[in-house]
Amino acid sequence: MLFLLLALPGLGAAGPLDAQVTAPVPLPSAQEAQVARDTLPVLSLPTRGPADSLPRPRLDQPADSLRAAALELLPLAAQRAVLRICSGGDVAFGTNLSTSWRNAAAARFNTTPDNLPTPLTLAARIRDVLPAADILLLNVEGAIGDVEAPSKCGPNSTACYAIRMPPESAVAFRSVLPDATVVGTVSNNHARDAGSVGFRETLSLLESAGVHVTGADTIATPIPTALGDTLGILGFGTSPGTTTDLRDLEAVRRHVERAVERYGRVVVTAHLGAEGVAAQRTGDSTEVFYGSSRGNPVAFARTAVDAGASLVIGHGPHVLRALEWRGDALVAYSLGNLLTFGPFSTAEPLNRGALLCATIDEEGRVPDAQVVSTVQPVAGRLERDPRNRAAALMDSLSRLDFPESGAAVDASGRVGRRPVP
Repeated sequence: MLFLLLALPGLGAAGPLDAQVTAPVPLPSAQEAQVARDTLPVLSLPTRGPADSLPRPRLDQPADSLRAAALELLPLAAQRAVLRICSGGDVAFGTNLSTSWRNAAAARFNTTPDNLPTPLTLAARIRDVLPAADILLLNVEGAIGDVEAPSKCGPNSTACYAIRMPPESAVAFRSVLPDATVVGTVSNNHARDAGSVGFRETLSLLESAGVHVTGADTIATPIPTALGDTLGILGFGTSPGTTTDLRDLEAVRRHVERAVERYGRVVVTAHLGAEGVAAQRTGDSTEVFYGSSRGNPVAFARTAVDAGASLVIGHGPHVLRALEWRGDALVAYSLGNLLTFGPFSTAEPLNRGALLCATIDEEGRVPDAQVVSTVQPVAGRLERDPRNRAAALMDSLSRLDFPESGAAVDASGRVGRRPVP
């Protein structure tokens, strides 16, 4: 049934709409207890909230049992300095470069264009579906700001879409996960839609809001962690002006190796591949979209992992793609659309997205990962999918495209390895 979904015609058109988470024996100090909690191995990724506090001894136990149980956890700080990172695909909080889409959106919401959801409202909808994490990585699918922008599209263009989000979108990105480090990648085909001046404004607004930016240059973005070390995140793309061109594999290797040498643990994110319903399959070949090379996703991932990357996150096709294990590293070839409010189609299967949450241990290995299935029923709404269809689809695609190395995704979204035949 999942395979049929890949081939059914008329499920939706690629591209934007107009194209169609006092005891007798003293207890450990608060600092010791915090270390214990922060370093406990992650066995599940629950919804954020009171339920996601880490397991701890029952308070009705005797004080000496409490102390023993708590102290038993403390050595984990040295044994497993794990980080948990969640990543989603394309995110756009509307656009102020063209307003023609607003009338159609207002009609769907039965409201007026002035009463459409704000960036902060949209950000809260992402927050509602997110698991807890140390780091959140999102693709910023568009420029941000309100400076006068040159026209990206010609007067008779039928395949050009310009996206720029209102200035408050930068704060909205930061608000998605307030208790985590938020990283936005700008190595995509829309971050420069407001020209070079608009791109600089985008970077300035994100950084002022407290969002770490990656993909603006060839240097990995350093992300300090609560463990006292630093994680490197490096963004790649194929669009004009993108300095980290993923099609130059020798440069990819050089940039990633440099980041690994400096930071040890490195996450790579990339905007790559063809787009639309016909682009759900992943092959070891160069992909072309509207006459332009979008790189070879498999060759890129292989190069990044061989250079030392622990996790490779793909986005850009607007649809979900396979997951692959390359040794102890995990590759997600596309997480699809997370929340794309504006001139984007929400027809099947473009309305389906995934949050990939993975732990990275002190050696740079990925011991645990989970797919959280999401769906956009209509533009501006985002929900967890109780049927976990994104996880099922990614499992099917992984089996089809990578019979030997494809990840197994179970009904709960847990990512594992397939049995060796």
